[in-house]
Amino acid sequence: MFRLLLLIIGGALGTLARYGLNGLISTHQSKHYPLVAVFPLGTLVINVTGCFAIGFIAAISGPASGRAWLKPEWRDFLMIGFCGGYTTFSSYGLQTLNLARDGEWLSVALNILGSNVFGLLATYLGWVGGRLFQSRFHGGTL
Repeated sequence: MFRLLLLIIGGALGTLARYGLNGLISTHQSKHYPLVAVFPLGTLVINVTGCFAIGFIAAISGPASGRAWLKPEWRDFLMIGFCGGYTTFSSYGLQTLNLARDGEWLSVALNILGSNVFGLLATYLGWVGGRLFQSRFHGGTL
């Protein structure tokens, strides 16, 4: 029951973080860069930072590191709850489809390449950062 409550809270917090950050980015983008306001920059930033976060969490709490930093229920809170509520893959799919439907092919290509390439790169960098963090503060090995 405690784990389920953690998932609910984590998902709610991730959703609120996504809503807030996307709103800030979209407002800034439309105010300062109206010509590129059609591009879903907020979704891209959220997906890339979410990939970094889940990579970092996986690195410091995975079986290879002995799960030394997080108990399984807190790992689930962060990875399934928070990251699941925070990342926006379904929004990415819908926005990319809408861009394609509207003939915004450059934005379609940039969104697909950006989300996938930068998302994978951010996941890897998060994992590397987590391993470095663990080795420095917990005496683990790289």
